[in-house]
Amino acid sequence: MIASNIKSPGVYINEQNAFPNSVVTVATAVPAFIGYTPQAEYNGKSYTNVPYKITSFAEFQSIYCYPNPAPPASPAVQYSPEYYLVQQKSEPTDRDYMIINGAYYSILPDPNTIYYMYNSIELFYQNGGGEAYIVSVGTYGPASAKPMGVGQQIINPNVSLSQLQSGLQLLLNEQEPTMYICPEATLLSVDDNGTLMESMLAQSQDMQTAVSVFDIIGGRNPDPITYSADIDTFREHTGEQGLSYGAAYYPFIGTTIMQSTDINYTNLFGGDVKQLEPLLNPPSNPNPTAATILHNIENPPGAPLTVTQYNNALINASKVYATIIKNVLALANILPASAGMAGVMTTIDNQEGVWQAPANTSITAVVSLPINLSESQQGSLNIDPVSGKSINAIRFFNGIGILVWGARTLDGNSQDWRYISVRRTMIMIEQSCKLAAHSYVFQPNVKNTWEAVKAMISSFLNTIWKEGGLMGATAADAFSVDCGLGTTMTSDDILNGFMNVTVRVAVVRPAEFIVLTFQQEMPVSS
Repeated sequence: MIASNIKSPGVYINEQNAFPNSVVTVATAVPAFIGYTPQAEYNGKSYTNVPYKITSFAEFQSIYCYPNPAPPASPAVQYSPEYYLVQQKSEPTDRDYMIINGAYYSILPDPNTIYYMYNSIELFYQNGGGEAYIVSVGTYGPASAKPMGVGQQIINPNVSLSQLQSGLQLLLNEQEPTMYICPEATLLSVDDNGTLMESMLAQSQDMQTAVSVFDIIGGRNPDPITYSADIDTFREHTGEQGLSYGAAYYPFIGTTIMQSTDINYTNLFGGDVKQLEPLLNPPSNPNPTAATILHNIENPPGAPLTVTQYNNALINASKVYATIIKNVLALANILPASAGMAGVMTTIDNQEGVWQAPANTSITAVVSLPINLSESQQGSLNIDPVSGKSINAIRFFNGIGILVWGARTLDGNSQDWRYISVRRTMIMIEQSCKLAAHSYVFQPNVKNTWEAVKAMISSFLNTIWKEGGLMGATAADAFSVDCGLGTTMTSDDILNGFMNVTVRVAVVRPAEFIVLTFQQEMPVSS
C-alpha cells in the first residue's frame, strides 16, 4: 500500500509476501501422438487436425473411436486389418507363413488396412501412460482388396506424409508435449519416412520442449542376416539436425494388445469366406461341419448367428481355422515400440524421476520379438563410429524376459547429449526455470532482482539434487547459479534490457558399462 493512496483517517493493513517466487517443475511425460484414428468426432464437433489433450484410454475411445451399438449387438470394431493366405511353391524365406494340408501359405496383409495408432494408444496406457495429446490427421482409407508381395515392407498409401507433417506443425502452438510420436511413420516409404523424421527432429530442436521417439522400417519382420541394412538405411535418412532430441528403438514388439475376439473370418480374404472353403474343407480331408458353417455365413438362415458365434463355431469345427486365426492374430499384434516406450518413460518419471534412464526394464503386454539380438549384434546398433546415431535395442534375456537394453539418443558420439535421460532432464530444468522467470520480465534489472532469481533457481535445483537428479556430494558440487553485473552481464547488457543468468548443473548419467575386475591372489600362510 502506497502512503499517498491513504485519504481518510483509519487503520490500514498492508500485507507483504514473506516468501519469494518458486520454480514449479513442468510435466516431463506428455507424449503427442500423430496418426490415424477410427473417427475424430464428439458431440457434433470434429477433432480432426486438432491437438487435444486426453487423460485416459476411455477418453480416447469416446472421441476417436466408433460408438458401440446398444446391447445385445457386438461392440464396434475399431481396427480391422485384412490378411490373405497366398500359396507358395516352396518354403518362403519370410517367416510369416504356415503349412496347410501339406502346402506352404504366406500370410500377407492388405497394406491399405494396416494402421498402428489405435493399438499404440492402448499400449501406451497399459504401460502406465497418463496425459497425452492426440492429433488425428484422418480416418482409415479404403482397402486395396489384394495382398502385398512376399518379403516386401508394408507401405500404406492411405498414410500421407503431408498429413502427418501438418499434424506435427499443429504442435508448434503447444508447449506442454514432451514427446513426439508418429506410430504410422514406418508405413511410409523410406524417403517419406526420412523426411518426416527430419521434420520431427527439427521441430524438437526449435521448440526445445520435446524429444522425438522413432521406430525403424524393417523392424516388423527383420531378416536375421541382412537386418543391418535396415539400420544403415535409417541412419542415412535422419539427417544431422536435432539428433540429441531423438531416440530410436529396434525391433518392433510382439504384444497382446489385440485379443482372440478381435480377429475372425471377416479379417481374411477381405471377408470373402468362399476362399476359406478350399483350406477348411479340402477334397483330401473333408470337413462337412466347417463347410456347413461357411455356407450359413454366406447364406444366413432365418435366425442368423452373430459374427462372434460363427467364428467360435468355426474354431471348434476346424483346427486349421483355429491355427489360421492364431497366426494372423500374432502378426496383427506386432507393433512399433515407440508408444510402449512413452508409457515406460511416464512410469519411470512418476516413480523415480526423469533423470532415471528408461532402460533395464520391461514393456508391459510384450511377449515376443521378431528377432532376438545378441550382445555382439547390439554393439553395432549402440555405437556407430561414423554417424554416431545410436539405436536402442529391445532384447530377450534367458530367465529374465524382454528388456529395453539401451538409453541413448541419436547423438551417440556427443559427450553432452549421448543419453536420453540427460536430454530429458535438461529439458525439464530449462523449461521449469524459463516459465518461473516470466514473473521477472520488466522487473528492475538491479541487484535485488538478480539475487531473487538466483535464490529461486538455486532452491529448485537443490530440490532436484536431494531427489537424486544431480551429481555431487554437496549442493555446490551439483550446481551453480550466477547472475550479476561483472559476472554474467556488462553495462551494455543492462542498457539493452538483458538480464543474463548462467546455470551449471551436473546431471546424473546412467552406468552403461559396468566393468568388474577379478584378480587371483597367492595363498598366504596364516
